[in-house]
Amino acid sequence: MTGCIGYHFEHPVIVPCCHLVILSSCHGIIPSVQSASTKTYCVGLNAQLLSGQRSYRSAGIHRHILGLLAHLPDADPRFEYTVFTSETAPLPDRSFRVERTSLATERSLIRILWEQIVQPSVARHCHALHGLAYVSPILTRKPAVVTVHDLSFLRNPERFRFANRTYLRLFTALSTRRASRVIAVSQNTKEDVMTVYGLPAEKVEVVYSGLDPQFRRPGRQAIEEFREARGLPDRFILYLGTIEPRKNLSTLIRAYAKVRPAGIKLVCAGGRGWMYQDVFQTVEELRLSREVIFPGFLPDDDLPLWYSAADVFVYPSAYEGFGLPVIEAMACGAPTITTNASSLPEAAGEAGLLVPPDDSAALADTLARLLGDPSLQSDLAARGPAQAARFSWADAARRTANVYAHALGLSA
Repeated sequence: MTGCIGYHFEHPVIVPCCHLVILSSCHGIIPSVQSASTKTYCVGLNAQLLSGQRSYRSAGIHRHILGLLAHLPDADPRFEYTVFTSETAPLPDRSFRVERTSLATERSLIRILWEQIVQPSVARHCHALHGLAYVSPILTRKPAVVTVHDLSFLRNPERFRFANRTYLRLFTALSTRRASRVIAVSQNTKEDVMTVYGLPAEKVEVVYSGLDPQFRRPGRQAIEEFREARGLPDRFILYLGTIEPRKNLSTLIRAYAKVRPAGIKLVCAGGRGWMYQDVFQTVEELRLSREVIFPGFLPDDDLPLWYSAADVFVYPSAYEGFGLPVIEAMACGAPTITTNASSLPEAAGEAGLLVPPDDSAALADTLARLLGDPSLQSDLAARGPAQAARFSWADAARRTANVYAHALGLSA
């Protein structure tokens, strides 16, 4: 069976959507019978960007894919799923078929070859394909759905490495134009996609990211025990996200230097992405090496405690497709400052303070005002959980399943 080259299945599985029973050895093929009244449709999910690494690769898109996979099986009984991913990728324990490749798809060139050459072969049993991050195979006749998380590689090309932006520029354009439907993770991203690629509004569906239920404020004792166990300062401002240019960390560090709040540290948490040298140079130039702390990549299980322990959460990004850390922080009751750029006002709603990106003076003024106003802190902390609760993975899964129905010509 040629489609099994470089692959293994997690366990013997029944695949009613393609009328076959396929054994994990990839040798035995036995016909299966299925009535039209119980017909289901198989959707192949490209999850090669899932990562088992403790690094920036396990941040935004990785977490979006995991959240969606955990809820898709419950969204619509007409659909079953085959998840295509790497050998080391973590997956939720749900009822879908998993095909893991032994190819090193964490390497960009190999992933491109898998997406465009291998995927059409191993996904022959699927009725539709969903590229969960920007790209779907070009040379296939199957209905395709592609999720676009943002167009930062076009909006801020100077903040991307040449190879990354060239790949995304080419294949996102080809994939979105060929796709039956495109999913955008915010209204701002939808507008970008329509403007840049000339797509009609009815082809692009907004499906917001969701909030994992773990993001809620724990009790005071748990927060204090966590603070003591991690050796955290009594008071600190928190940034959490990948350290990369468009996150605007240098702007935050300059704003912190202008305020220099007594006894309050700045914690910049997250894995190092690319082109991050400016961040550390800024700390050195401003002589803040004792005030600014870089704890590195943080495990998911610890995130609610980090958000809850912070006095203020600041997300100074210049461009985001959605901004998961904003709703996570608000769900944990952290008073939040972010920017008025791209999709971030959609995430923050009326529960966060907004400043222009790249304006360190405006951010410094807002930071000083918030730190000096306990009633404003309490007001934002109270508003945050209600705003964050507007975003759920169950809703995201239902909307995604409706997109599959449209792509296959079914009723939603």
